[in-house]
Formats: sequence, C-alpha cells, structure tokens
Amino acid sequence: MSAPDIFDRVARRLRRDRAAAHDYAAHAFLRDVMVEGILERLDAVRRDFTDILDLGAPDAGIAVPNARIARADPGFRFAQRTGGVQVDEDRLPFADGSFDGVLSAGVLDQVNDLPGALSLIRRTLRPDGLFLGAFLGAGSLPALRASLRTAEGDRPAARLHPQIDVRSAGDLLVRAGFSLPVADIETFDVRYASFGRLLDDLRGMAASNVLVDRVAMSRETLARAAAAFAAAAAPDGRTTERFVIVFLTGWAPDASQPKPARRGSATASLAAALKPGG
Repeated sequence: MSAPDIFDRVARRLRRDRAAAHDYAAHAFLRDVMVEGILERLDAVRRDFTDILDLGAPDAGIAVPNARIARADPGFRFAQRTGGVQVDEDRLPFADGSFDGVLSAGVLDQVNDLPGALSLIRRTLRPDGLFLGAFLGAGSLPALRASLRTAEGDRPAARLHPQIDVRSAGDLLVRAGFSLPVADIETFDVRYASFGRLLDDLRGMAASNVLVDRVAMSRETLARAAAAFAAAAAPDGRTTERFVIVFLTGWAPDASQPKPARRGSATASLAAALKPGG
C-alpha cells in the first residue's frame, strides 16, 4: 500500500501552468542559480555526454554541447514550450538505460515519492551515467516561516513544504542505489521591500503552497504576517530572506568506478602513523 500524497499533483501542475502563462523569467532567479551550479559541476566531469534528460524544464536553460536533450516537466505549458513531455518525477515513463545524464533543477522538493523518483532516475541512466540535481532544502525561507508563526500563533496552518536537509539528501542518494553520492549546499539571500514581493516571487517561480491539506490564508492573517515581515526589516526597510539550495551528485553503478577499500585491508597502522616521528 502506497503512502498518501503530501503534494496535490493537480494543483502543482496548475501552478506551473500559471507561472508559464505569466512572466516566469522575471522570477526564475533561483532556478538560474541552480542551473549555473549544475552546469559548473557537469563541466568539471571530463567525459562526453550524448543523451541528457532535463527533468523539470520550464525553459531551455540547460544546454550541453553535442548532446541530445530530452525535456520533461510536471506542467503542461512548460513541457509544451520546450518541446518536452509532461510527467511527474515519481512516475517517469522512460526506459531503463535511456540516458547517460539526468539533470534536474528546482523541482524535486515538490515530489510525493522522492525516494521512488530518485530510484527511477537511476534506472533511466546507463551504467556510469551521471545525475546532477538541485532543489530548495532545509533552512530555506526562515523570514517567511517566522512571519507566519507570528501571524498564526499557537495554531499554525500547513503553509510551507517539508524541507530536506543535506544529510538526508545524501542518504536518499544511497537508498536509490547511486554510487559515489555527494550532497552539498549553497545559500542565496534576497532582500525584499515587502512581504507581498516575496509572495509574488514564490508564485511566479511556481513555488507556492501545493500541500494536499493546505487552507487559504485570511486577510487578517496575511496582514499580520506582512507586519511581522516588515518588523524584521533592516534600517533600509528591506527584509532578508534566505534560500538554501541542495545540490546532489550521483552515478549509476558501473564496474569501472573506484570502490572503497575492503574493511580490514589496510597495510599500515594508524596508531603507528600518529606516533611522534612516525
């Protein structure tokens, strides 16, 4: 029996369609940072890629020289815009071994079955294929979280998505069967003139609340949250909001990859090496 969904799949698609219909590019700064980080990591890999899957593709910002790129997105309009297919990440339709690289920027934090999605990503990779992903992780949106806590007191509603920390992200890579897993973070701070501007960015980048059990925010709650956000501002009237980006790197297993040394196979004593003059 599968676990119940955390995220509303239909609402998520509609939010992405709404973002696509408006000025998504004006709010896509976080995805731009993620794409830049992914491509920097890819550039450090000294090998050629021929078939790449861009998973979560609102635009064609991910480009790899001499590689065929298939694009997929949970939103219909984004998929249509890039000539891709509409899919949920935990329901990938691609055959095993279809790609030698899967790149994903900005969507894996809204997936109901993330362990399952990562397992499917690994299966779509050929042996020694590379996965590079990035998404918003634990520690993101502390100013928004504090403002909502002030506005709603002891009975807060479910308004922010669960966030995955970097250690758990690395564990998920291992659980999904990736070799040589690495998870690391980068922080990105944005200074906002108002609470409304922050909400505009979240809506514009399709990052607003799509929890199954979400409830609408009353005008009174919204006003209290805006006041709390403003109260946290610096002397120039701007409040700093932090976004924590988790980057994932993993390889599909292959016999050619380096293996950790067998336990007990060391030929030198650590104690001897630490002795003075050793």
